[in-house]
Amino acid sequence: MSKGKKGGTRRLNKSQVMEQVTELFHEHAGELLDIKTIFRELHFNTHPAKLLCMDVLDDLLMDDVIIEQAQMRYTLATKSTVMEGTFQRKHNGKNTFLPDDGGEPVLVAERNAMHAMDGDRVRIQMMARRRGHVREAQVTAILHHADKDFVGKLSISRDFAFLLTEDRTLSNDIFIPKNQLHGAKNGDKVIVKIIEWPEGSKNPIGRVTEVLGQAGENETEMHAILAEFGLPYTYPKAVEDAANRIDATITAVDYAEREDYRDRLTFTIDPHDAKDFDDALSFKVLKQGALYEVGVHIADVSHYVQEGSIIDKEAVKRGTSVYLVDRTIPMLPERLCNFICSLRPDEEKLCYSVVFEMNERAEVKRWHLAHTVIRSDRRFAYEEAQAILESAGEASPEDYKGRQPQHVEPTPFDEALVVLNRLAKLLRQRRFAAGAVDFERPEVRFDIDEKGHPLSTYIKEAKDANKLIEEFMLLANRTVAESIGRVPKGTKAKVLPYRIHEQPDPDKLMNLSQFVAKFGRKLKTSGTKQEISKNINRLLHDVQGQKEQNLVEMVALRAMMKAKYSTVNIGHYGLAFDYYTHFTSPIRRYPDLMVHRLLTRYAGGGRSANQEKYESLCEQSSDMEQTAALAERASIKYKQVEFMADKVGQEFDGIISGITEFGLYVELNESKCEGMVPLRDLDDDYYDFDERNYQLLGRRRHRRYTLGDPVRVKVARANLDKKQLDFALAEEH
Repeated sequence: MSKGKKGGTRRLNKSQVMEQVTELFHEHAGELLDIKTIFRELHFNTHPAKLLCMDVLDDLLMDDVIIEQAQMRYTLATKSTVMEGTFQRKHNGKNTFLPDDGGEPVLVAERNAMHAMDGDRVRIQMMARRRGHVREAQVTAILHHADKDFVGKLSISRDFAFLLTEDRTLSNDIFIPKNQLHGAKNGDKVIVKIIEWPEGSKNPIGRVTEVLGQAGENETEMHAILAEFGLPYTYPKAVEDAANRIDATITAVDYAEREDYRDRLTFTIDPHDAKDFDDALSFKVLKQGALYEVGVHIADVSHYVQEGSIIDKEAVKRGTSVYLVDRTIPMLPERLCNFICSLRPDEEKLCYSVVFEMNERAEVKRWHLAHTVIRSDRRFAYEEAQAILESAGEASPEDYKGRQPQHVEPTPFDEALVVLNRLAKLLRQRRFAAGAVDFERPEVRFDIDEKGHPLSTYIKEAKDANKLIEEFMLLANRTVAESIGRVPKGTKAKVLPYRIHEQPDPDKLMNLSQFVAKFGRKLKTSGTKQEISKNINRLLHDVQGQKEQNLVEMVALRAMMKAKYSTVNIGHYGLAFDYYTHFTSPIRRYPDLMVHRLLTRYAGGGRSANQEKYESLCEQSSDMEQTAALAERASIKYKQVEFMADKVGQEFDGIISGITEFGLYVELNESKCEGMVPLRDLDDDYYDFDERNYQLLGRRRHRRYTLGDPVRVKVARANLDKKQLDFALAEEH
């Protein structure tokens, strides 16, 4: 970049600076210019010249002449004022347009939306910008309507009906003509499609496409949650029929082509109510106290589900099994996931296995991948395996929680469990030494009756039996990922779906560091990935049992990125693995099924798969994983509200678990149910929301509500339709 004779040190007026800055951007169209470069190129060396330049840049941004791509980094805006992209509808009328090129979202006010629906592909025209206002656009054409369903409760009167929906993309209810009710009755939960939105009308017109049942009934509400997120709650008959036609017989050819592990001591460890056992461990002593064979055996789903088949296409759409509070919506038909592929005890099963030879230091001396036949000898619930470890004195001290272990009778599996637990602890210790991040937050679970009504809550904690399984699954996943991804320099690795996890957002990490400083804690955010991870782990360890524990853990978790699937490997930050994939759960995750197929293909000398195809499948799987997680959280929220519905007026102790401009979220200590104290109910003062410090601060009385503060609340309202639990602060005595 050559320096011109612009600017100099002479005093320039604003129009002259505007001319020079604009000329500079046109000379370097397509380049990103930072503020220091602009000052240097135009010789703006004095403080007044720099201030005037900043003022001009603000004007150019306002007029869309330039774009700020990053902080203080600008480029010439070359976009047309007409663009195509996706419309995002908001219930408050402040809709947005997302350009196809990934540019910044643009505001589309309701009056300029042409009744476009959420997810529609639209063409927009940028509007002239008003000084002091954000840029806006108007929809000029709806190119393609999104196939969106709306879920809600019907309100039927003598002459008309409305769908009352909690969908956050609509500000008004949907009008349903009487001839479009599909037999639905007043108070039914239904699925509706919008068929028309007349110009000038506030309400769209829809038709009922499916009746879910009477609102408030458990089956209805669980189906409504699934429908709300576009998830299926039944299996297409054609897919079920295809599964029922599968021959589960293990043939002579199968036995001949596979390694036989039926003589190995083999078992599964799963939740007590599990039905789909997709992983098993086998154990054999090769040299007492020195060398062991450990087999990680995974159900060979790919043997039964052929790529491109009707079952496979349904699995691609679903992407994952969904776990609601009271049920599992499986990725595969029940005959496959619970019977043919499930590694049930005393049944011979086909597996894809990673077999390790490990010494007493948990070092892998050799390993191999093989299609196998196994026979599980025992099905353990986690609690049963844990009892054996505790009885043998092998569980971690925190697992006992100050109690004496119960004595259990010896079993043929005791030695295997004890040795595997010791190896798993060494693997875990090594993983954290390498920089893995230790996030283990307790999960809330419900005891429910036969009608799905929650009777009580309990906390699910990971003990040694859980961690034993986790470590060997991690080892298998990492090992097969390395076998494909780690290649000699100059060699291109074959395509494989990886499970990737980016480093924490630097800005959020800096905010975390500044935040924990208020508690006298230090978090160094510079250095290598490993150093940063160790600093985070040290912080999480130091706050254990302290008043600020929940608070610091929540803020730290928010600094983390979300893991996802991709054929472009960047490693897994949270696990501190350079190569990681998902291989161990093909019954319930589609990426694992993809990995099985590709490993089989490559083992047979096959060429690398099409990256574009598999990247698209990775994106679909990542999207469905996020959708499933939202549905799972919605079911938990519904059950929390249902559990608290008969406790309105009662008082409970809790902690502030979240703070927004709308109010305080409070998590109850005993049940872990979460509700909100609305800001409107904090009527003793006018409160400002301090987002940076996670607090509400009263202007007059200076009362402060901070994330992690203990509070006593009274249950004010429990609205099942909205899945909303409202608390009020209990009166101080």
